[in-house]
Amino acid sequence: MMQQHRSNSYLFGGNAPYVEELYEAYLDNPGSVPDNWRTYFDNLQNVPATDGSEARDVAHAPVVESFAQRAKANAFALKASSADLAVARKQVHVQSLIAAYRFLGSRWADLDPLKRTERPKIPELEPAFYDLSESDMDITFSAANTYFSKSENMSLREIVQALRETYCGTIGAEFMHCTDPAEKRWWQERLESTRSKPSFGTDQKKHILDRLTAAEGLERYLHTKYVGQKRFSLEGGESFIASMDEVVQRAGTHGVQEMVIGMAHRGRLNVLVNTLGKMPKDLFAEFDHTAPENLPSGDVKYHQGFSSDISTPGGAVHLSLAFNPSHLEIVNPVVEGSVKARMDRRGDKTGAQVLPVLVHGDAAFAGQGVVMETLALAQTRGYYTGGTLHIVINNQIGFTTSDPRDSRSTLYCSDVVKMIEAPVLHVNGDDPEAVVLCTQLALDYRQQFKKDVVVDIICFRKLGHNEQDTPSLTQPLMYKVIGKHPGTRKLYGDKLVAQNVLPEGGPEEMVKQLRAAFDEGRHTMDPVLTNFKSKYAVDWAPFLGKKWTDAADTALPLAEIKRLAERITTVPANFKVHPLVEKVLADRAAMGRGEINVDWGMGETMAYASLVASGYAVRLSGEDCGRGTFVHRHAVLHDQNREKWDVGTYVPLEHIADSQAPFTVIDSILSEEAVLGFEYGYASAEPNTLTIWEAQFGDFVNGAQVVIDQFIASGEVKWGRANGLVMMLPHGYEGQGPEHSSARLERFMQLAADNNMQIVQPTSASQIFHLLRRQMVRMFRKPLVIMTPKSLLRNKDATSPLSDFTKGSFQTVIPEQNAEIVADKVKRIIACSGKVYYDLVKKREEKKASDVAIIRVEQLYPFPHKAFATEVKKYPNATEVVWCQDEPQNQGAWFFVQHYIHENMQDGQKLGYAGRPASASPAVGYAHLHQDQQKALLDQAYGKLKGFILTK
Repeated sequence: MMQQHRSNSYLFGGNAPYVEELYEAYLDNPGSVPDNWRTYFDNLQNVPATDGSEARDVAHAPVVESFAQRAKANAFALKASSADLAVARKQVHVQSLIAAYRFLGSRWADLDPLKRTERPKIPELEPAFYDLSESDMDITFSAANTYFSKSENMSLREIVQALRETYCGTIGAEFMHCTDPAEKRWWQERLESTRSKPSFGTDQKKHILDRLTAAEGLERYLHTKYVGQKRFSLEGGESFIASMDEVVQRAGTHGVQEMVIGMAHRGRLNVLVNTLGKMPKDLFAEFDHTAPENLPSGDVKYHQGFSSDISTPGGAVHLSLAFNPSHLEIVNPVVEGSVKARMDRRGDKTGAQVLPVLVHGDAAFAGQGVVMETLALAQTRGYYTGGTLHIVINNQIGFTTSDPRDSRSTLYCSDVVKMIEAPVLHVNGDDPEAVVLCTQLALDYRQQFKKDVVVDIICFRKLGHNEQDTPSLTQPLMYKVIGKHPGTRKLYGDKLVAQNVLPEGGPEEMVKQLRAAFDEGRHTMDPVLTNFKSKYAVDWAPFLGKKWTDAADTALPLAEIKRLAERITTVPANFKVHPLVEKVLADRAAMGRGEINVDWGMGETMAYASLVASGYAVRLSGEDCGRGTFVHRHAVLHDQNREKWDVGTYVPLEHIADSQAPFTVIDSILSEEAVLGFEYGYASAEPNTLTIWEAQFGDFVNGAQVVIDQFIASGEVKWGRANGLVMMLPHGYEGQGPEHSSARLERFMQLAADNNMQIVQPTSASQIFHLLRRQMVRMFRKPLVIMTPKSLLRNKDATSPLSDFTKGSFQTVIPEQNAEIVADKVKRIIACSGKVYYDLVKKREEKKASDVAIIRVEQLYPFPHKAFATEVKKYPNATEVVWCQDEPQNQGAWFFVQHYIHENMQDGQKLGYAGRPASASPAVGYAHLHQDQQKALLDQAYGKLKGFILTK
């Protein structure tokens, strides 16, 4: 076989590029090349061809060069001497060694400031692994594919030294998992050309020490002045503040004008003061409990957000630190959504002007699922933010009692980012210059390739998880080492003194000056811009401080409705829609002409059309949003003759008027938590967009409960953050089982207080039309939770005449609709919400129960007391009020609304319940049981009151 290859002329001359490509493929995956070539390359390397070996690289030039050398005498000569083959083999081995360092060098890097463990033995990083001995160390080899020197030739000794300096110093780089060759070459050039060593001038070094001094100084000042108070100290990770400072300044030089930062509580107070420029005296006031308390509940200081404008060489940069609960990584998608809104406001398609920065703890980064969900959004069209800069404050312990063996199942805490091929720079926190260099590299990469990148600052935590914790109880040996550590500031200060950058005593003088600044409550950073105002800043003032009101003028003139209907039912002449969709569009056109009643899908679509025509943008996302899970929306039409997205789809709502606001509809990834968090973040930064998240089934909102509890329900009372996010949750009992019935209405009702959100269950096409318009027309913003229907989407009883759109508004309570019901003869009032209303009407017709009036409560919270009381008073002879619901007794709205109903009843009236019995499951899974329960609850609604009865 070897002889065959030696005698084949296609190894040489013009076919050299072919050989080069073969060898590149072989190094990446030996199984991808033909057997004869794999055998040849195996023999050339004299190492096993193990699939997936991490010690391979695309070092193909030396192989081709060796072929060319053998062909010098005659371009078509077919013999190669054994000496030529030996030289070629050694060259390939050198290239394999280079590849091994690029792949595995981070595992041998000097990354642990505590130096608690010895460096692991990695045979692939030793020349001997490739049969390269001491006698080879001074032989010159080709280094054409490296960036260590201007010369393409280096001795093996020089190559090994360069590799160890570059990949095994205080920076450990992981980038070879990226599939884009341009990205890998970028990292190789940036790292190898400098040997991963920064080259900072005197001023820069002094500035780094200044940031370390500020970081350490704040922590120690708080530690002595506010003994025992929680602050989640950054001590041991002070280099993070130097990194953040570099992020802001370098981002500004790149043209970034806004940054949104998300981080949990570790080091948060330090970031507030030393990165965002919060006045120390204001922070101290919070410790002294003298800060103004103007929120219903407020929150602890290490959850608070902040914003400021910082001067950089490239201009002012607006910084926003997102409010964050103790659910650590849950802020990630919220930050991304906020960034997306700011990008859209600027017309920034690539994230060139807006930068998301996420700061993680090592344990949370590896352990929390929302991290993966958020990463999965990174390169999708509807959620793309131009790449996120991730910084890990890696204290090597996570929370105090964590055993490293149980903290994760991966080598690095950052390994989850490899799912999106994000490069990672691991760096020793005791080398602050290396930390700053990694920050520069990461930011430069993000700005050039518009992808996520990670800086993993490996440091330690001097104190416990909080300042009341004693970590040595569970980590005695680690904390003995930490107790002897002088601190990063001290080490770096001594280094600068030794380099004559500072005089003896210079670092301590900086400490004294900082202490004086803290005593006076002055800024510790400069310059913070106090009067800067960006033209892209959103003004929330018109929406704040408003009292609750249900009133809104949401009706439209008939002519405008007809115009909108014509626009949303028109498709291009050469666009072939599916026959079923063609029928839908034809029916909608007839609805717009008033020939037939308007159904739910048309009512919803007309609301969107009217809003974008009026200048309100609409953003709708979730699983199956374009079509609609129940095939009712058809916001995105698909050409039956083309599948390519850019030419094969048509969105009528993008063509409502020559000048209109954007309409965006996104079929999201199969995620609830991250996508809902993203949309909350978007709505928090953009009050003039109707931002909607729709669950595929309402039950799926369970997967996003943290977002609901910590942001949507409580964000305003904790942080004063208004938000107009809309959640559409398909809800209804149609016999589809326990996971496809309930959107867990009871959970939202339990969270309802302080007028924090709106919970509604509309039952007609005109109601959803007026409701969606009301959300934007009213000049205040509250989250809106809509229990949307399933069967009602096609129920003719739930359609509305066109006149309902040209007059009126959203009805929080819908009165009895049967004109034949005589008020004085009514003995029982049935109050209900949702789909069960239509079942109750049908049951009343069957029983000919003309003494029963049915009232629909369309808005469950804030409860419409006045409107409900007005309806109850219409029936002076009614002695009984029954609340009827589809849901089990311990679920749905019953336990919440019973007190409100009782409050608005007349004296002497009795209140009873009709519905399914209490259940651990939201619904039964057997069709016959569902039917039996449905019949029983309807019979109960019209039968004798029994069980729990409340008398007014």
